[in-house]
Amino acid sequence: MDTEAQPTERDRSSRPSDSGDTPETEGPEGRSRFALVSRITDWLPGGRLTLTLLVCLLFLLLVSTFVLRPFQIPSGSMEQGLRIGDRVLVNKLAYRLGAEPQRGDVVVFDGTGYFGDADYIKRVVGVGGDHVVCCDKEGRLQVNGRSVDESTFLYPGDSPSTVRFDVVVPQGTLFVLGDHRSASSDSRDHLGSPGGGMVPVRQVIGRADWIIWPFSHAVRLHRPDSYARVPAAQAAPGGTEHAQGVRGNAEGAAHG
Repeated sequence: MDTEAQPTERDRSSRPSDSGDTPETEGPEGRSRFALVSRITDWLPGGRLTLTLLVCLLFLLLVSTFVLRPFQIPSGSMEQGLRIGDRVLVNKLAYRLGAEPQRGDVVVFDGTGYFGDADYIKRVVGVGGDHVVCCDKEGRLQVNGRSVDESTFLYPGDSPSTVRFDVVVPQGTLFVLGDHRSASSDSRDHLGSPGGGMVPVRQVIGRADWIIWPFSHAVRLHRPDSYARVPAAQAAPGGTEHAQGVRGNAEGAAHG
C-alpha cells in the first residue's frame, strides 16, 4: 500500500507547483506596475488623489484640444439666443470628417487677418457659391433667390440688415452675420476689406452645438428650418462680390 500511496502524494504535490508557474511569470510585471504607481504617488503631494486629478486634467485637455471646446459668449451680437456670459460647447469634429458648414449653423472661427485677432461666433448665412442679397421688397435676406424668414432667431426689433449688399460667396469661404444685427460686427463690416468680409472655412474652429451654462438656459442649438429651404447655389462667374453700402458700426473690444 505504501508503494501505491507514494505516486498519489507526488501527484498532489506537483499540482500546486504547476499552477504556480503562471503567477510567477506574470507576477513581476504586475508588481513592477504597482511599484511604479506607488513610487509616483509617493512622490506627488497628495498621493493617489493628486494622480487621479492629473489624469482627469490630461483627459480634459485632450478632449478640449481635439473634440470639444467650451466658448464664452463675449458680446451681445448673437442675442437673443446667445447671451453675454453664456457658455457654449463647440464641436471641433463637426467639419473634420468631410462635412462642411451649412447655412444656419452657428460657428466659432478664428478671425485673425479677416475680422480681428480674436475668436468670433456668428451664424452662417451663405456658403461657397451662394448669392446673398439684402434685401427683398419685404426687407428680408435673399439667398440664391429665396427669401429667408429669420424671425425665429433674429433679435426682436432688428431688421435683417440696414446695410445694402449683393455678394457672391467665393468657394471655400463663408458669409456670416450675428443674430443681433444692430449690435454685430460681421461680414457686412468688412465688405470693402481684403477678403470682402468672407471667412475661410479653414479658419472655422467648430460648430456651437449646446449652451451648457447657465443650466437654466442649457439647450441644444439647432439649424433653423428656414435655411433648409434655400436652393443650391448656381454657378457664378469668378465668385465676384460687391457691396452696395458701407456699415460703420463696430463692436470694439467685444468679439462676438
